[in-house]
Order: sequence, then structure tokens, then C-alpha cells
Amino acid sequence: MTVAPLRTLFNEINYEMVRKIAEGGMGLVYEAEQLGAGNFRKTVAVKLIREEYSAIEEFQKNFIGEARLVADLIHTSIVQTYHLGSLGGQYFMVMEFVRGVNLEQFLEKHRELDRPIPVDLAAFIVSRIARGLTYAHQKCDREGRPLDIVHRDIGPKNIMIAYEGDVKLTDFGIAKAFDLMYNEEGKVIAGKDEYLSPEQASRAVTDARADLFPLGIVLTELLLGRNIFRAVDRAQSRRNIQTMPIPKFGDLRPEIDERLETIIHKALQRDRDKRYQSAFEMMTDLELYLYGDTYGPTIEKLGTYIKELYSIDDPGSRPPIYTGSRP
Repeated sequence: MTVAPLRTLFNEINYEMVRKIAEGGMGLVYEAEQLGAGNFRKTVAVKLIREEYSAIEEFQKNFIGEARLVADLIHTSIVQTYHLGSLGGQYFMVMEFVRGVNLEQFLEKHRELDRPIPVDLAAFIVSRIARGLTYAHQKCDREGRPLDIVHRDIGPKNIMIAYEGDVKLTDFGIAKAFDLMYNEEGKVIAGKDEYLSPEQASRAVTDARADLFPLGIVLTELLLGRNIFRAVDRAQSRRNIQTMPIPKFGDLRPEIDERLETIIHKALQRDRDKRYQSAFEMMTDLELYLYGDTYGPTIEKLGTYIKELYSIDDPGSRPPIYTGSRP
């Protein structure tokens, strides 16, 4: 379907498509304005399946499954989903629009400037995602049954930082949950090779602890500016995750003290029984590290930092705007 008919269809249900902001192999994301009475306008992100995939049952199931899963995930550290619909045979999701950058762009900006990310802000960003995961992992359905959500795709592309400093987890597209899982573990590897847990890399059945190992990887990448497990060959990345010796990170960056070193190594335990047993435990240790004996970083401090990083007050060099979703 071309852009013009698409705009017309969405106008009929009071959404004004502003511009396409992301495009992938199977989907598209648009910035849109939700219109209402009294000149009401709300900026949202609209994520939809490409027309050629909308008729394929497997893609429909996965897309609908993601929307159902995140419908009631309402937390400051998770990008919210407002609506699932279908127009002209294409399914679409209406989602929270986040004005900011994803963590991959945040990392790349620091590499461009040859500038390390402050240690306290790196720990703060990861602590906020641990907060979101704590909520998601503990979420129950309306009958009170645990949903047993596992995100399975923790990585820089799926973590957003708003210009105000809010940190948000997005894209539950390959998450699994009780009675809601369309790709069988044991047959496929869900997730990106350089951000897998050892159990994902070995095709084992996962639980919530599988999200904590890649969260540890993200923390080390923020601290070092690189993913130590990443290799040119995807299979080698998986082998690195399973067998590569874990370094002493304080030797790689002296500002990493023993307290933070202990947190990182616990998150990167390959034996999940020795790893953090919950996101709440990891969040608590990070917050004790940040605030145990001093006044630590805040959302406002991160917001000030990212605005300075991107020269956001300079109209001639304003950074691009990204949504809380990817196709």
C-alpha cells in the first residue's frame, strides 16, 4: 500500500500520519498525531507490518502477541502500547512516542567524540532498565497468575533515552510469556547473537534470569564503549558468550571499582543459579552502589547530560528524533 492511501485510511480513524521514521525488513514505524475533540492532538508512534507480511498468519500472530503482551505493561521504564488495530488488511500498533535516542546511537555518539560514558550514568541507565524488568518479570494476568515474561532481546537498540532523561525498554516482539510464545525454544535462537544469555546461545529453555546476562553485557558496553563478546562471525559471538574468560573490568577502565566489578561479574555468571536471581536483586545492588553513601545520578542529571551531548539547545545541530519502537 502506498503512503497516500495509508494516510487516507488513518485519517478516517483520526490519526494524521506525519512522517516515516523507521523502516525494517518486515515493518514500518511512523510518527503520527492522534486527533480528538476540541483540537486535541497527541504525538504517537504507529508501528505496522508491511503489507506483504500482513497476510502471513505467523507474522500476524507474532504482532498480535506482542501487542497483547505489552497492553497492560504500564511502567515509567517501559514504552507503553495504547492500541492494536487493523486497516486495509494491515495490523498496526499505536505506541508511546519517545523524543530521544536509543542506546546504540548514544554509544555511537560517544565513540564519535572519543568520549567515555560517565561510570555513574552507565550504572544509572542499567538500573532503570532493571526496574522495568522487575515490573515485567513480576507481572500477573487478571486472574493473578504470573505471566512469566522473558524479554529475550535486551540490547542497546531496544533501550531508549528521552531528552528529559527517562530510560525506557521497548520491543517485546520476541518476548515469551505464559500461554503466549510462538517460537519454540530448543529449535531456534531468539535474540541477537552478541547479546544472548548462555542459555539462549545453547537453545535451552529460558526464564527471567536470561534477561540479566545481556543486561550485564549492556552495562559493560556502556563502560568500555564496546561489546567484549561481539565477533565478526555470529557463531563466534555465541561461543564467546559461552566460553570466553570474563576479564577484570577494573583493569580495562580504572574508574570501575570493586563494588561495581562485583555487580558486573554476578550479572555475567554463566551458571544462572549463580547469577542474579531476579532483576530486583540486580536493581537493588546497582542502586546501593549509586546511592549507598552519596547523592547519585537522577533522571534530570541524565537529561542534562544528553542535551549537552547532542547540543540540543543549538537549533542548527538538533539531534534526530527516535520513537520507542523499531520495525
